[in-house]
Amino acid sequence: MRIHLATDHAGMELSAQIGAHCRNLGHDVVDHGPTEYDPLDDYPSFCINAALAVRRDELAGSESLGIVFGGSGNGEQMAANKVEGIRAALVWSKATASLAREHNNANVCAIGSRQHSESEVLAFIDVFLSTPFPGDERHARRIAQLLEFEMTGDIAGFVIE
Repeated sequence: MRIHLATDHAGMELSAQIGAHCRNLGHDVVDHGPTEYDPLDDYPSFCINAALAVRRDELAGSESLGIVFGGSGNGEQMAANKVEGIRAALVWSKATASLAREHNNANVCAIGSRQHSESEVLAFIDVFLSTPFPGDERHARRIAQLLEFEMTGDIAGFVIE
């Protein structure tokens, strides 16, 4: 599987470890930056580029997921979620990593690098990458509604005000 990574200055130290960890698991890793430490850098472009790459891969039929991380993971998640078809989940435990995949078919994992130890982050990533989406009808239906709203501003059969 291809893994798209992105961070900002807050995640620079962890970025190399995450990339190496994913490669050791046999994944093809694409790092969307940054390439050097800049304490004033801005995460949106890095995370959006990673999310766009995940979406392109999905549309091309290639298996891929994204991992975005920064100080809290919140802004990185918000940036990734601006890309149509991306479902970025803020992961802060093994349970949220698993549920993000099982219930939401999350295709991007957002993590706060200043909130967890390196070993915790790698454990969250392991769960996220190894948990399949079982495709339960209720979850697939909800995911389809999210994409429908994203694309049309409406959800058929429901009142959206």
